[in-house]
Amino acid sequence: MRRRTLLMTALAGVVAAPGTARAADPGPSVTPAGTTRLDARALFFVSYDGLVNNNAFQKNGLLTYKGYQYAAWYTADRSAVLARRALTATTWSTVTLAHKLKSDDSHNVISLGVSRTDGRLHAVMDAHSDGFFYVKSAAGLMDGPASTAWTAAAFGAVQTSLDGLVLTSQFTYPQFVATPEGRLQLSYRAGVSGNGRNALAEYGGSAWTALGEWSGSTGTYTSEHGSSTARNMYLHGIDYGPDGRLHALFTWREQSASVMCAGGGITNHDTGYVYSTDRGRTWRNDAGTVVGTTGGANQVLVTDAGLVVDALNPDHSLMNQESQATDSAGRPHAIISYVPGRFGQCTTDYVADRTANGRAFHLRKNASGSWTKTEIPVPPGSSQRTKLVLDRYDNAYAVLPFGRIAAASKSSGYTDWSLLYDAAGLNAFGEVVIDETRVAQDGTLSFLYQEKSTGTTPSPLHVADFRLPA
Repeated sequence: MRRRTLLMTALAGVVAAPGTARAADPGPSVTPAGTTRLDARALFFVSYDGLVNNNAFQKNGLLTYKGYQYAAWYTADRSAVLARRALTATTWSTVTLAHKLKSDDSHNVISLGVSRTDGRLHAVMDAHSDGFFYVKSAAGLMDGPASTAWTAAAFGAVQTSLDGLVLTSQFTYPQFVATPEGRLQLSYRAGVSGNGRNALAEYGGSAWTALGEWSGSTGTYTSEHGSSTARNMYLHGIDYGPDGRLHALFTWREQSASVMCAGGGITNHDTGYVYSTDRGRTWRNDAGTVVGTTGGANQVLVTDAGLVVDALNPDHSLMNQESQATDSAGRPHAIISYVPGRFGQCTTDYVADRTANGRAFHLRKNASGSWTKTEIPVPPGSSQRTKLVLDRYDNAYAVLPFGRIAAASKSSGYTDWSLLYDAAGLNAFGEVVIDETRVAQDGTLSFLYQEKSTGTTPSPLHVADFRLPA
């Protein structure tokens, strides 16, 4: 455990004290530690059942670095806003970028990343199967925040490329991830829903490089109902573990609705897993066999053997882009959700069926190499996603829709899931955006949420903090 703590805090710019002893695991707990308001009038509209300011797949819409927390959102007049605060502060400083959201599409989220090699903040925004917008800060802004002014002058112009690097005309789902060596990578989808490929770009401290696509959309998938010849891989996440291994759990979405038992569902099927030991250049299945090369002709395909770690056909409204995390031993965990077979073998309205009967499951790899799935006995009560967090003891926390928090202990084998926080006072709309970087730095679970509203009436946007076991 000490190795993981030292590594993760070092990656975040924090140095752990040498000789720190590991305390006995007290089990999971959450203690509310306050809520701060980002915006009294954040942009509000519902599309694809979600909000543009708090889609759960918005990796690093909230992040912590060197004692400061950073957030991104769109305010009432559609302007993109970046904010920061010291972790001890209750107020945020804001910068309004020279960009306004182009359409009422909740997938046009803002994602943030930090390049440790030069201390820059990067943001990619407003992209759903078309072009993207990119801005980066001046070098060193993130290294000395207490002595560096947080103003518009600290950021460059908004661009439609990565400093001149044009990636694709069909760009979606930007996710920044920092390599153990300090490089910054950008994961994204090229193409469209049901016919797209995952790809990577990398920033080494002076320029961006396109590494290329690594998953493919070709091949034939056949269910008991029909066949499909195109699809895309939806990532539950993409994250480095303590040993430098890059993990990606995913689902497939088929282009052809003929694979489903009935219209109104979603064509997602199966939970798969791949990993890379060379910073995303080559990809291996769970058994260690190379199944894809980034930028090469050999891409990860639905027809490749050994990808599926939890099989499920397209008839249960399996959700895409839910959540993943890696524990201190380097083993991957995920949250997946769908309508279990006990409620029927054919969903016909994925929103209604998931809201009434959807259940979240904790899926994890064991020390033996096998995979175990445990149902979380707290119904989501929503069609939307649940997020996963692991504390310093590897206890698991599921942040359910509306900000509710359930947890299970590692010592029980993750069998004692229970609700720890009911979020009754938050008035949260649905999904939340987790600060995936903060837990390792100061043991705090932070998430961004937006209050419920109606139509297009703006509503308050907040960050809620919870102390986890020390």
